[in-house]
Amino acid sequence: MLAIMFFAFILQIIFRYLLNLPIGWTNEISSILWLWLVLWGAAFVLREEEEIRFDLIYAAAGPGMRRAMMLLTGGALLLLYGASLPAVADYVAFMKVEKSAYLKIRFDWLFSIYVIFVLAVLVRYIWLCWQALKGKAPQALDPTKAASGV
Repeated sequence: MLAIMFFAFILQIIFRYLLNLPIGWTNEISSILWLWLVLWGAAFVLREEEEIRFDLIYAAAGPGMRRAMMLLTGGALLLLYGASLPAVADYVAFMKVEKSAYLKIRFDWLFSIYVIFVLAVLVRYIWLCWQALKGKAPQALDPTKAASGV
C-alpha cells in the first residue's frame, strides 16, 4: 500500500509540475490507501506491546496493578467500541449510495475497513481481558526492547 501511495504521489508531482496537467485520482487513491493502511495495521499488525500507553505509570505498576489496568481499559474499550458497532455498521451500509469522486468506488466498500477494525479490536480486547481475569498479567515494559527504537 505504501508503494502504491508513493507511486501515486510521484505521478501527481510529474503531472502537476512537469506536464501542467493536474490529476485528481492520485490524491484520492493516496487518501484511501492511507485510511486502509492505518486501520488494517492497527487491527492486525500492531502488537499489544506497541500500543500507546502511559509508560511511566504502567512500567512502575506491579503485575496485579497491570491486570487491573488491563481490565479497566479493556472493559472501557469493549464498552465503547461495542456500543458504537451497530451505528457504525448502519452508517457504512448507508454509504453505498455515495461513490468517490474520481475512482467511483462505493463508500461502503471504502469505509468497510473501519467495521473490520472495530471487530478486530473487540476480539483482541475480549482475549486480553479474559487473560487478565485468568490471572495472567500483561508483560512489564522493557524500554530497551521497545519497538519504537528507544
